Amino acid sequence: MYNQLIDHIQRHVQLTPDEQTVVCDAMEFKRFKKKEIILEPGKHCKGEYFVLTGLLRQYYVNAKLNEQIVQFALESWWIADQDSLANQVPATTYIQTIEASEVLLLHAKYKDALLKQVPKLETYFRIMMQRAYVAAQRRIGFIFNQTDEERYRYFTAMFPDFVQRVPQYMLASYLGFTPQFLSRIRGKKV
Repeated sequence: MYNQLIDHIQRHVQLTPDEQTVVCDAMEFKRFKKKEIILEPGKHCKGEYFVLTGLLRQYYVNAKLNEQIVQFALESWWIADQDSLANQVPATTYIQTIEASEVLLLHAKYKDALLKQVPKLETYFRIMMQRAYVAAQRRIGFIFNQTDEERYRYFTAMFPDFVQRVPQYMLASYLGFTPQFLSRIRGKKV
């Protein structure tokens, strides 16, 4: 089960066998049922989750009690409430499984020690944060610069398999429009 994580890390930095063992020893395996809440506002995020199998989402509930999805995480992706971790404050987001999921949890309280033991992981986690930041910037750019329909067409062309795994109302939330609008778009033949 740790091979998936090690393979992912090795795409960015090379670890010795001893370093691989240290990384694996620092991780906690967790199994979650479908629709299980892993984190909720007001609780402290325990750490960073690396998805082995399944699909998770991170979302806010706004003042109108609508869910606004800010991130999905599927196999070989990381997910966490970074504000909670970085600033040691209660989370403002939910993290929930969409499918039954298996993850590896890197507890926040162990991360600094792990980075000292395996300094190459500083580079790996910097790359992961850069990629996440770029993805967030692109998403914001798409929301500001594309029509809803253009955004939907682009996203479904880029990630067709992913779109099949996500309930349509969640996809609409992530892309910034209503499920009703998504139904109208999907009904069009373009």
